[in-house]
Amino acid sequence: MDKFFTAVRLDEDLCKGCINCIKRCPTQAIRVRNGKAVITKEFCIDCGECIRICPHHAKLPVFDKISVIKKYEYTVALPAPSLYGQFNNLDDINIVLTALKSMGFDDVYEVSGAAELVSEMSRKYIEEHREDWPLISTACPSVVRLIRVRFPNLIEHLLPIKAPVDLAAQLAREKAIKDTGLPADKIGIIFLSPCPAKVSAVKTPLGFEHSNVDAVLAIKDIYPRLLNHMKDVEYSDEIEELSISGKIGISWGGTGGEAGGLLTDSYLAADGIENVIRVLEDLEDQKFSQLEFIELNACNGGCVGGVLTVENPFVAKVKLKRLRKYMPVACNHLNNTKVEDGFWTEPVHYEPVFKLGMDMKESIAMVAKVEELCERFPGLDCGSCGAPTCKSLAEDIVRGVASERDCIHVLREFIHKISDEISLLDSKK
Repeated sequence: MDKFFTAVRLDEDLCKGCINCIKRCPTQAIRVRNGKAVITKEFCIDCGECIRICPHHAKLPVFDKISVIKKYEYTVALPAPSLYGQFNNLDDINIVLTALKSMGFDDVYEVSGAAELVSEMSRKYIEEHREDWPLISTACPSVVRLIRVRFPNLIEHLLPIKAPVDLAAQLAREKAIKDTGLPADKIGIIFLSPCPAKVSAVKTPLGFEHSNVDAVLAIKDIYPRLLNHMKDVEYSDEIEELSISGKIGISWGGTGGEAGGLLTDSYLAADGIENVIRVLEDLEDQKFSQLEFIELNACNGGCVGGVLTVENPFVAKVKLKRLRKYMPVACNHLNNTKVEDGFWTEPVHYEPVFKLGMDMKESIAMVAKVEELCERFPGLDCGSCGAPTCKSLAEDIVRGVASERDCIHVLREFIHKISDEISLLDSKK
């Protein structure tokens, strides 16, 4: 298993070698080499910023096609709560769920239903583990991966509870086996995702060994087809009562929804990867020691802002708020649903992908070399070399994957020097 699997791919035919992506990547995972972008998968956290910012659409998310449902005898759709924020004037979630069944799924299991269970589990865990405050949400895979490679001191603060999608997949499979009598491998659990990070979370889960999700579809990919089926369902008498979630579960689709489900005011909720990094840096400096919980989402607005959605995230948040207005607070409770293996079973380990040397001595020597190189560079962070900053170019050089002459200013000085030497030789002839 590739622990550094990334759900972002580059279409070299579309890439123009511009530097938009290298400037926006929060982990400096992208370089431009030989006129094309190159993604260092060890650095990538699948936040999707490069997909969002690329003007040439050369960064592509990895996800499955709708035809994947044909591989299984029985399929269950797992709609993310952010899906409901994509539709205008939606007042009944059952329309969406019934439409999913008419699309070809045999059953549906709301991720928002599992989210209510996770909220209840989280409340109990936070209360019982005050020594670990503030605990950090693990619902966003990009945030967990960011902490794994960049903030090792914060790993102990991660909330060791499975994300709602993983718990939903687990419960959906158990229900499908009970309802159909089919073996597990004949049942396909399909997640409808707002972002590519969920693909990575399925392929290489953190905190446990195996995900029960069999395939991941993009919300933007199924949206047009689902919309047509919803229109047919809405004007029929065949709407099934399938929803198992209330306000708490639906609220997980936007920023603050998870924290709101904890029924506490001692929390911080931030979205947008740059804001997330700022919060983690402050947390590392022990500025939030009095908080109980920190909710972090890599996408602006939360999951409704994922790059695999179709609606503006701020509009989608308003739609979710309107949708949940007359809902009960919660519909799914632990005393009604037996949850086993809802917690992480494996620790998350620090992955020092950014380190320069193999040991302390070598690292110190390489850091000194980086500082020496930075003194030679102009400090403009122009990106013309293909790296986002002068320091990152210096680090690439000491790693042996770049040259000083990649810097256009150093190259210009070199050319002038060669030109002067040639002129001097010509004058002596």
